[in-house]
Amino acid sequence: MTSRVRVWLNRTYAENVFFMDQLRRNPDARAVEIHATHGDPDSPVLAAADTADLEPEGLSPAAYVEFALDQCARRGIDVFVPRLHQAAIVAHRAEFEAAGTALLAPSPEAVAVFHDKVIAYEAVRAAGVPVPPWWRVRTAAELVHAVEELEELGHRACFKPAAGAGGVGFRVVTRDAFSMVQLSGFPSPYVPLDLVVQALRSAQGPVDWLVMPRLEQPEVSVDLLTGPDNRVRLAVGRTKNGRRRGFTLHEQWLGPARLIAETFGLHHLSNVQFRMYGDRPVLMDVNTRPAGGLHQLSLCGVNAPWAAVRLALGDDPGEMVPPFLGQDYSVVSGPRPLRPVPVPHQRADHARPAAPPVLAAAGPAAPLVAPATAPDPAAGASA
Repeated sequence: MTSRVRVWLNRTYAENVFFMDQLRRNPDARAVEIHATHGDPDSPVLAAADTADLEPEGLSPAAYVEFALDQCARRGIDVFVPRLHQAAIVAHRAEFEAAGTALLAPSPEAVAVFHDKVIAYEAVRAAGVPVPPWWRVRTAAELVHAVEELEELGHRACFKPAAGAGGVGFRVVTRDAFSMVQLSGFPSPYVPLDLVVQALRSAQGPVDWLVMPRLEQPEVSVDLLTGPDNRVRLAVGRTKNGRRRGFTLHEQWLGPARLIAETFGLHHLSNVQFRMYGDRPVLMDVNTRPAGGLHQLSLCGVNAPWAAVRLALGDDPGEMVPPFLGQDYSVVSGPRPLRPVPVPHQRADHARPAAPPVLAAAGPAAPLVAPATAPDPAAGASA
């Protein structure tokens, strides 16, 4: 009888409840049990897991590695999918392997390159992948210079943190004065340049921003599964144009993504994002982790999370090609089952190793996928 697989996701995104669902519904009918940890007791991933723990706050990266090793030993973890403190964790891969845990994460070198967007752009450009022009800015004067340079080239400028993920901190610069336009309707990413300059001049210290042209749609997010031998097993592009989503296998997107994954050792699951600069695709971002929308590949008949777990355990799935490309769709929100906060979440239908009580609760609604009827021309997008 095949033994169950124990998988741990640490402080992951709410949307990864679908990642967990796909692991349980794997095509091999292998028993999978999921452990989740988070700093937020209302994270839906805690409620969706078989076992869960709240993470201690304020740990240094080194202390977090010790916490993680203890979790793996106490919970009998076979595969660990780290998001928080990924760099520190992959640097200790040998210790996790000695504890019987495989890391579903890239090499330390890859994590280091793509942690900083400026370093990433320089490295990727040297490898032959097109990137947009960019300026690294830390002061108001540097920001103004970069914006003026882009405007002279006929572009609208935007900025985002040099290190970060998920579009946090992304803003588009405008010369328009602050007015009721900014106070009507939903919050906008557009910010007047004079207010940004004023904020920078009154800040306590320098910022670390990447300034670049606002790139155009479509946005194509390529999900990749790459082996430790640097060979890509799966590459599928997810397209986004306003509210409309779809899939692509066109080499203008997949070719550069494969080159990046194979050149830099983006082992296991990663995600490479492109947008249009003029009439050509350019790199927008590289994520050294599974994308939140990875589960959407199920619309193409692909269970990428399970293939990645197999690969991490040494069971190579081989080259994977989607049997079909799903129809265009839209992302909508839907409810997840809730558990009362005071009730410890330990499913009683499975035996567990002895462990202290845990706290887990479900939280806000998470996104689902459904077919789209038409694109929304008013829908915005971030660079």
